[in-house]
Amino acid sequence: MSDSPARHLALQGASNFRDLGGYPTSDGRTTRWRHIFRSNHLGQLTAADVEIVRALGVRSAFDFRGVEERAAGICVVNEITVHSLPIEPSVVAGLRAELARGTLTAPVALELMRESYRNYVRHHTHSFRALFGHLLEDRAPLVIHCTAGKDRTGFAIALILRALDVPEDVISKDYLLTNQHYKRDATAATDLPEDVRNAIGSVESSYLGAAFEAVVKEYGDIESYFRDGLKLGTAERAALKDRYLQA
Repeated sequence: MSDSPARHLALQGASNFRDLGGYPTSDGRTTRWRHIFRSNHLGQLTAADVEIVRALGVRSAFDFRGVEERAAGICVVNEITVHSLPIEPSVVAGLRAELARGTLTAPVALELMRESYRNYVRHHTHSFRALFGHLLEDRAPLVIHCTAGKDRTGFAIALILRALDVPEDVISKDYLLTNQHYKRDATAATDLPEDVRNAIGSVESSYLGAAFEAVVKEYGDIESYFRDGLKLGTAERAALKDRYLQA
């Protein structure tokens, strides 16, 4: 629709800042615009960026970064209350270990990425459970982010959209939009080969697929994961839809 708000907001100090509005659901509703945003971290916003974020009315941020990551990029919007849901990064350390052993290749990097997504389910479900608890209590508009806003955030957003009954193909397209809008830090992990940096600096369907494969392996199916892992029963799912969907 030509009169829909912009999905991607081109900020100078943050990339991949996107709105989750306008997506269709299986019951004929759509996700509300200007309620949930996803982004990379908010520690380098310019003064103009801050004014844009303020104009959106964002008051809460849900931050999946680890301790050192958070310290390196504190949110610069004073009005935003930041809720830490830490998942410590592991991929770069794993890549450097492979490099030291002389076994680092692009396929190895891809598999390390997939394994990190499986571990979101195996070891960090509590952080995603806490996010849904906030989504049921905190007032929108809100933003969900990590450092790059593509992996920990990507899985979180996929879970939210699945909980709202957005079709899987739409979820996949939203996830892959990161490859259009994320601006990689050219100074990061320069000790790693370029093809490896390419693997960790983008997203691909197999990463998200690995997380949902882990859901099935650990919980049986996605509905059981919502109920038993994320503590989203029928009432919570209905409340989530009432809050974040419109007719």
